[in-house]
Amino acid sequence: MIKKLLFFSLLVILTFTSMFTTSASAYTYGDPNKEEVAEAYKEILIKLDQDPPNFAESREIYESVKEEVDMHMGAEPSEFILAGIDSEDKEATIENMEKLLVLNIARRMENIEGKFTEYDTSKKLLAKAFATYEALSPRVEAENPELDEELKASFDEALNALGNPGLFGVGKKESDLEAFKINKEEILTNLQKEFQLKSLEVGHFSESATETESAGKKEWTDISNIRNWIPLILITAAIVGVIVFAIRKRNRK
Repeated sequence: MIKKLLFFSLLVILTFTSMFTTSASAYTYGDPNKEEVAEAYKEILIKLDQDPPNFAESREIYESVKEEVDMHMGAEPSEFILAGIDSEDKEATIENMEKLLVLNIARRMENIEGKFTEYDTSKKLLAKAFATYEALSPRVEAENPELDEELKASFDEALNALGNPGLFGVGKKESDLEAFKINKEEILTNLQKEFQLKSLEVGHFSESATETESAGKKEWTDISNIRNWIPLILITAAIVGVIVFAIRKRNRK
């Protein structure tokens, strides 16, 4: 009986450990929960690539994220993007969407600096910024592959600069705010130049424009967050309790 319990206990622990390890290593930045504006951009590209371009569905897709854009960026970006769609100007629509994504990356990166000591929050924000860049990456890579590699390397360095609180102090890595600032500046400067934005500040969209936090989110599994280990700890404690009880009961006999 005790051997069976021990075997079952080890099996459960190994199963949960495997689940946590697989989830944590699947994506270095953690699950970015899909940046909704970036996803809308990718869907709009598909619609505009049709022959003829599907502006009606492109407008519907943008309308699904317009409230979020207006909340964080003001009404101006949406006005330019929707004007491009309504006038059926494919080039202007795409260019203005690209500029919007760059501004969204800048907003995320600035927020990280303001919450740098909050590891979980900073990591989520960086994941969203990187997910946004991934939507722009094919365009950058097609025109400037070296810049694409440089930007991705800067995102990696920015991630390293966040450090890691470790688990119960094990694997702890100190954060480096200055290193983060350097990589943030490299990312934003390169993006501003590549997409020809006069300013990365919200409220300046019209200066660069071409004329013409969501439902269903899932938290990622982060092994550095003790909350994610609570179920495993509780299950392990329960199993140990059962084993101890079985041993004591057997000794009484």
